[in-house]
Amino acid sequence: MSAALAKDPLADNMAMAMRRLAKSVCIVTTRHEGQRMAMAATAIDSLSFDPPSLLVCINRTASIFPAFSARAHFNINILGQEQQHLANLCNGPVKGEARFAQGAWIDDTIPWLSDAQAVVHCRHDGEFHYGTHGVFVGRVLDIRLHGEVDPLIYADGLYGTTALRRA
Repeated sequence: MSAALAKDPLADNMAMAMRRLAKSVCIVTTRHEGQRMAMAATAIDSLSFDPPSLLVCINRTASIFPAFSARAHFNINILGQEQQHLANLCNGPVKGEARFAQGAWIDDTIPWLSDAQAVVHCRHDGEFHYGTHGVFVGRVLDIRLHGEVDPLIYADGLYGTTALRRA
């Protein structure tokens, strides 16, 4: 095996470490060249509260990547525990418009889920590329909240819940 094809132990350990980082599951949506697009994602985080903004990391090979590179506005739909089937649908088995066949989608300029835990409507406000991914800044324009806090969580290749309980 050539050195170029050898596995990188640091990359392998990074992957194993990230399996231990539980994250909320989201569906990122946008519209590009007249087409609705959706992708399940966990690489999303808050950036700043002044101005309200967040980061979305997208692999360059993802079908939604060209829309983000074209500075399309987007929505972050933070899923609830009961929406695992939507995460599965938007995680690869089907493509394009078929990802919107299930769920309570509102077809505004950019589609969003009416029953998501939260929907964060964003304007593309910056980007940089690093390795295999683009990192996109979303300037928050509006937020919609729905229901009790019961997010769908992903860790170690499995879906779960936080099982938060108020004292």
